[in-house]
Amino acid sequence: MIFSIRTTVGQESLVVDMLKKKLEEENLPVYSLTVLPGLKGYILIEGDTDETMKRAIMDIPHIKGRGIVGGEIKIEELTSLLEAKPLMKTLKQGAKVQLVSGPFKGEKAIIMRVNDAKEEVTVELMEAAVKIPVTIKAESIRLLKD
Repeated sequence: MIFSIRTTVGQESLVVDMLKKKLEEENLPVYSLTVLPGLKGYILIEGDTDETMKRAIMDIPHIKGRGIVGGEIKIEELTSLLEAKPLMKTLKQGAKVQLVSGPFKGEKAIIMRVNDAKEEVTVELMEAAVKIPVTIKAESIRLLKD
């Protein structure tokens, strides 16, 4: 059974690391721990029963309330979150992005051109004094919500 656990936003990975350590020490029947990028403030945990889940999350910092939210989740409900979308299909001209690697890491930019064949995008940095187009690999950017 899969359960969603409510956590402090931004601390999902830390909670998973602490849970993993506790599960190894106590040998609880938990099969998977998942952090989904599109699901802020929650982690998914798969195990036998809700009692096992309650034992697993007991005394773990950054878990909100009683932890388990809404009981068991069906796999069908998660397909939209687990489905991989091709990166190049989601990139459009004029979209706002943040650079996640390279010399301009952390900078915000606007996509000027998309080259599907080379999987590259040409961006213009938003906060630069001089607007110079920079061509980078598509994997070096993260789309921002408008």
